[in-house]
Amino acid sequence: MPYFTIFASRNDTRDIDALIHETFSGGFKVGGSSPEWVIQPKGWFNKNKITIRVASEDSDPDYFENNIPGMMGFYQRIPFEDEDLQYRVLTQISVINTMLAIETEKEYGQDYLKLFADLAGKLNGIGFLPDGMLLDGEGKVIVTGDGKSGPSDFRPFACTRKIRGEDKSSAEGGERKQRSIEYLKEHGVPYLETLPELPPLEELAVKSREQIARRAVALLIVIQYACDVNQDEDLSESKAFVKNMLDKFGVTEELTEFERDLLEQSEPDRQDAINLVWQYEAYWGLLWGLGLLEELDFPDETCDCDYAINVVSSCDSFDEFLNKTSIRRPEEMLDEADKIYRLHWACVNARIKGEEAPAGLIESVVLERRRALFWMIGHRDEAWNDISMNT
Repeated sequence: MPYFTIFASRNDTRDIDALIHETFSGGFKVGGSSPEWVIQPKGWFNKNKITIRVASEDSDPDYFENNIPGMMGFYQRIPFEDEDLQYRVLTQISVINTMLAIETEKEYGQDYLKLFADLAGKLNGIGFLPDGMLLDGEGKVIVTGDGKSGPSDFRPFACTRKIRGEDKSSAEGGERKQRSIEYLKEHGVPYLETLPELPPLEELAVKSREQIARRAVALLIVIQYACDVNQDEDLSESKAFVKNMLDKFGVTEELTEFERDLLEQSEPDRQDAINLVWQYEAYWGLLWGLGLLEELDFPDETCDCDYAINVVSSCDSFDEFLNKTSIRRPEEMLDEADKIYRLHWACVNARIKGEEAPAGLIESVVLERRRALFWMIGHRDEAWNDISMNT
């Protein structure tokens, strides 16, 4: 059967019934109720029945747990013509919590497509076609399945439940937030007073020293392969070296699925490699968490790659590296995570306005530091490649 899927970020699904009836009020008979509607055309000649099934994180959490990370990975791997558009698409996917699966008995035409897109618009959602194309609420193409930008002026939308789910006040969180704001003021960085507090320490699952060290070593090693991909080096020799180093330090199992895929590709995607090289900045954050940097400097310049490599390459084993480390106090990690969260908002806010990032901030550096810091504090217990970047 032909398919069209709507993905959205919704506080709840109680208004979907009314929106479906409104969308198909002309020329259709709407039957059923949540979570499944059957929509029959009233005309004599149009007999293409429509079925709409709704799922949400509340009604079907397994669907979202199993499918959204895959969707995120798919659009991470696509070679977008516009990196900023890719960021906006990934931001939207990160806050999806509602799905409408639409099936028709026969192939549908532009008349049905317009109705489906209209419903997506009413839901502040995006339309997904089986070939990977995304449409906005006006039926305009956001991006094709091979990364070509469409005419849509797409901006992500997140419901308050998704972006402010952690918006709980506590004395600890309030004090931390104010310290971060003072830090931003000192550096001349705009801030959003209503940006939520991060959860208190007692609600987080901070990673252990060994967990952080293993992630750091594995990441550094696979980044070297990504660098060779970018520089058109002999990849067979590079791959052999990287796999040997992973075995030597005993961290092969610490690779993410994305990193494994890059290593196994016969012709690695250059954009994937570029994205991974930027994770030097995330690795830099891990080194700070392991006490191997005195402080995390203001993120207006890239890290010292020579030092970043030497801190591991000077060791003959993982244990030797681990013995050089001394994990930061969880309170320090949470303080830095709160600061980078607010710095990230300032970068995104400037980009949306078409302005340069304030105070010389480099958004890619900020984003990757956030990845490392949020992962170390166990924010929402998200995996390395699934750290939500909403602001």
